[in-house]
Amino acid sequence: MHKILIVEDEEAIRLGLMDLLEIEGYQIEVAVDGEEAMEKVRQFLPHLVILDLMLPKASGYDVCRYIRKAFPATFIMMLTAKNEEINKIQGLEIGADDYVTKPFSVFELMARIKSMLRRLTQETAPAPAAADVLAFDDVHIDFRKYEASKGGRSMELSAKEFQIMKYFSTRRGEVVTREDLLQAIWGYSIENMPTTRTVDNQIVKLRQKIEADTENPLVIKSVRGVGYKFDPPVVGG
Repeated sequence: MHKILIVEDEEAIRLGLMDLLEIEGYQIEVAVDGEEAMEKVRQFLPHLVILDLMLPKASGYDVCRYIRKAFPATFIMMLTAKNEEINKIQGLEIGADDYVTKPFSVFELMARIKSMLRRLTQETAPAPAAADVLAFDDVHIDFRKYEASKGGRSMELSAKEFQIMKYFSTRRGEVVTREDLLQAIWGYSIENMPTTRTVDNQIVKLRQKIEADTENPLVIKSVRGVGYKFDPPVVGG
């Protein structure tokens, strides 16, 4: 059974989400402020955290940073107020996997949650050993352990960044469109697809971690007007 932590200080929203998700069969815990949220994450070890941005004691940003550092495999869905575009971008930049704007559609929320947890199930299913590790240049990524290093030194990747790299590894040398990534990684459909800026922001962050020269990327290359191509040098090649 998948475990979901709801972090929301507005009682009506918190109780509504709890009832909805328990009916769907998920194991639920709740927190009403940022400090309680971090404690519940340590104790409950949720697969997904639904995280409001504006919280007492510690902000949603603080909680997101904590989760991403301490529990990189945990999915984070942020709840933002309407028209808070800057907050959405900041949330994604510090490691949130997705966001939903309040007031939100119950059907859209459930679709996003199911998409995230479906990817989690797929990622933890048995796979050939060769698919569990990606190595290129001086970068080593272990998808099963959620560990990464560059030049022999530990490198922090968010859950979303691990997902992107795993997807790229299955399409090495191919052109991958932004729409491909939004569907495969974020779980969007053609009908509800957001701006591709979401993808570009994530790729910028990823390049800062894995590229030797972010101004002239050699690992994740841009294909003008289309998307990206993952075509790194082969280790020992």
